[in-house]
Amino acid sequence: MTISLPGPLVSTSWLAEHLGQPGLVVLDGSWYLPAMGRDAHAEFLAAHVPGALFFDIDAHSDPRTPLPHMLPEPAVAARLLGEMGIGNDDTVIVYDGSGLNLSAPRVWWHFKVLGHDRVAVLDGGSGLWRREGRPTESGPVTRPPKPFRPAFRPELIRTLDQMRAVIGDPTVVLVDARSAGRFEAREPEPRPGIRGGHIPGARNVPYGDLVTAAGTVLAPADLEERFKLAGVDLDKPVITSCGSGVSAAALALGLEILGHRRYAIYDGSWTEWGGREDTPVRTGPA
Repeated sequence: MTISLPGPLVSTSWLAEHLGQPGLVVLDGSWYLPAMGRDAHAEFLAAHVPGALFFDIDAHSDPRTPLPHMLPEPAVAARLLGEMGIGNDDTVIVYDGSGLNLSAPRVWWHFKVLGHDRVAVLDGGSGLWRREGRPTESGPVTRPPKPFRPAFRPELIRTLDQMRAVIGDPTVVLVDARSAGRFEAREPEPRPGIRGGHIPGARNVPYGDLVTAAGTVLAPADLEERFKLAGVDLDKPVITSCGSGVSAAALALGLEILGHRRYAIYDGSWTEWGGREDTPVRTGPA
């Protein structure tokens, strides 16, 4: 039976209604910066949505580069998904435990880049799920392997050379999801050897500004207002970035909710750009 998604977001009540149906795969895509002091996998083993698999963002990254969280080759990414027991006909729901949509959108984008549109993010994540008293279970979860065939969408990803080419291009908008302090170089970067500041011409929309106090995504009108207040022209293509390509996907998800499909993520993000000596950097406000 085909499961119809209401959009790029699903509510906790929607997931509760569909949980356990054939063809539905739930993923805990939690990931945290070391400074947060949280162990995503340990938290998953302690309590997760019943039947959920753990999606390890680091394990699903390209091991050939020192840059964190880079998308692997499509064939490799597809093989890893198939080994998890995820197939092309499955409907995938992703959540995280940050309360800020820190990493679940990155997993959502991971599937989108591979041509899989049957994917959505659980609004409010596991925090809202538990606060509502919904069931959880503990321990590891596995599924039998299935074939997953990728249909790579290069238009959803940007490389260093492509980013160099759009500096100063008035037809493209660059948006950075890091905090204002890091964007303006008032706060240090969490990774050693990375300069502070931002890509010239970039706008700043911290990913945490796109959710309510309850951890749910802002209403579409409020999302649109947040982007516009930051100077983002939603009539133009948008390239999002962050520290390492994870929270940039929260901006991409927000754009998708608004029906703005001309977006891409700079996968190397600030770790790549700010970690080089041959890339221009600006400090201060946008």
